[in-house]
Amino acid sequence: MRKESAVNLFRMIALSEGVSFLLLLLIAMPLKYFFNIPAAVRILGMLHGVLFVAFVFFAIVLTIKLKKNIAWFLIAFASSIIPLGAFYMEKKLRIEG
Repeated sequence: MRKESAVNLFRMIALSEGVSFLLLLLIAMPLKYFFNIPAAVRILGMLHGVLFVAFVFFAIVLTIKLKKNIAWFLIAFASSIIPLGAFYMEKKLRIEG
């Protein structure tokens, strides 16, 4: 996979992961805890989990392909845990790229 393709794929995954995280926090969890609809968390939680794993995997791939240091990977990993962090990584890659 070319560097540009890997960066573009990671940016798409970062945006998707960020949106899924916000949907999970702002829609699915209130549905579960305030309206007793746990299916929302099961569905969005599974989707977010898959996107989270893809985000971390491609962060590792980009760390190697772009010859980034471990600090870059740790920032990418931390951004996948912090709400809105994935959007930060996407913007950072867009500016760098």
